[in-house]
Amino acid sequence: MNVTRENLNDLELCIKVEVAAADYGEAVTKQLKRYRQKAVIPGFRKGMAPMGMIERMYKPAFIADEVNNIIAQNLYKYIDDEKLELLGSPLSNDEKTGKPDFDHQTDFVFYFDAALMPKVDIDWGKVDAKLLQIKVPAKEVDSQIENIAKRYGKFETPDTVGEEDHVYGKAVELGKDGKEKEGGVSVFISFEVKDVKDADIRQSIVGKKNDEKVVFNAFKAFGSAFIEKNFRLEAAAAKKFKSDVEFTISGCSRITPHEVDAELFAQVYPGEDIKDEAQFRKAVSKEIEKANDEQCHILFVNQVRRQLLDNFGATLPEAFMKRWILSRDNDKELTAEKLDAEWGDKYLPALKWEILDAALNKIKNIEPSHNEIVDYVKDILRRNDHGEADETPEAAEERIEKAAQSIAADRANVSQIVDRIYVDKTFGLFKEQIKPEVEKVTAKEFGERANADNEQRGKKEKPAAADDGQQSLEL
Repeated sequence: MNVTRENLNDLELCIKVEVAAADYGEAVTKQLKRYRQKAVIPGFRKGMAPMGMIERMYKPAFIADEVNNIIAQNLYKYIDDEKLELLGSPLSNDEKTGKPDFDHQTDFVFYFDAALMPKVDIDWGKVDAKLLQIKVPAKEVDSQIENIAKRYGKFETPDTVGEEDHVYGKAVELGKDGKEKEGGVSVFISFEVKDVKDADIRQSIVGKKNDEKVVFNAFKAFGSAFIEKNFRLEAAAAKKFKSDVEFTISGCSRITPHEVDAELFAQVYPGEDIKDEAQFRKAVSKEIEKANDEQCHILFVNQVRRQLLDNFGATLPEAFMKRWILSRDNDKELTAEKLDAEWGDKYLPALKWEILDAALNKIKNIEPSHNEIVDYVKDILRRNDHGEADETPEAAEERIEKAAQSIAADRANVSQIVDRIYVDKTFGLFKEQIKPEVEKVTAKEFGERANADNEQRGKKEKPAAADDGQQSLEL
């Protein structure tokens, strides 16, 4: 058994694997003997067929299997022993290897093409990105506390609709004669009474009871966006919808907000010993800041990543990488022609980032570990856990630990958490290396900056919340 390599250039090499009869002979003989013992061949009792016959019938296949096993084990052992950092994985060079004759050959030589990971020198001095921080105005804290008070408030289903209630029922489109329009809209809808745009329509709903009817102009009450979504119309049709509707009330719900008091403080932040409203406001403000910081960090990471890609100057073994992608891609429709057409926009940037990611991990490990994922899941479970009857703190922790381990075992369950941890670790690395200038902005200014950034990177389809500057990690 011998493995050697020939360097074809700075990045490409050919690995030669030589397998002699002595490397596989003993293992093949054992396989043949085991097979003979259980072989059922016409004309012979089980296990009594002549070894010569067994060899003629099965030896070539056994040799092929054992040789392939030896190649797989020793090829990657050689790569590990030699500390070769490869791009992709080795590809069989069938032209140099030829077709092995397992019926007659005893010694075999196999050739594999491979490509080395290029050396990447990251020039952090060329990266210019500010770290934004979103200011938290008092009115935003007020609004969040109002939402919290409602979330922990008392839920009721009153008989009569009030101004702060959520009402639901059936809306039927009426014709000009005031009767149900044939083929018109007939849908169940729900809405907050306070969100009704027209004051007169709003007051006509207040005080009504179940099964009572109200007639109003839907466009005046809700506007085209509500009509498009809830009446299930196309945008153009929603803008032209000017009919009255008859709304039959099925019911309403009401939430009486919780008083902003010690009981609420303990429910929202258990174990934090918040004593007064000032401390409560501070805790709420910190939560808002944390959520805002996540968006700012994602924007910062995306901007730095893009600049690192723009400044990427390493040479790549393009021909080899195209061969490797075609050999492994699950897209059956991917052809060499399609790969060439999409190379610059799709495949090359992904390949460059894979190389950059490897270089960044040499500076500092930014790959989310299993333990980090488990810890993140445990934090989520703890925040939403109400415990079980007569359960000790130790038993509760053990239960949460088991649940977190089970959830984290399947990466598909925790893909968003993996991205979140990756962003946090990548942000930490970028911040250490760049030491960015921090600029405080309003939420509106952040949204404008983020949307401008989306447009700059040529993103044709923005995220659903792009108008609010919502950011998603570029992968």
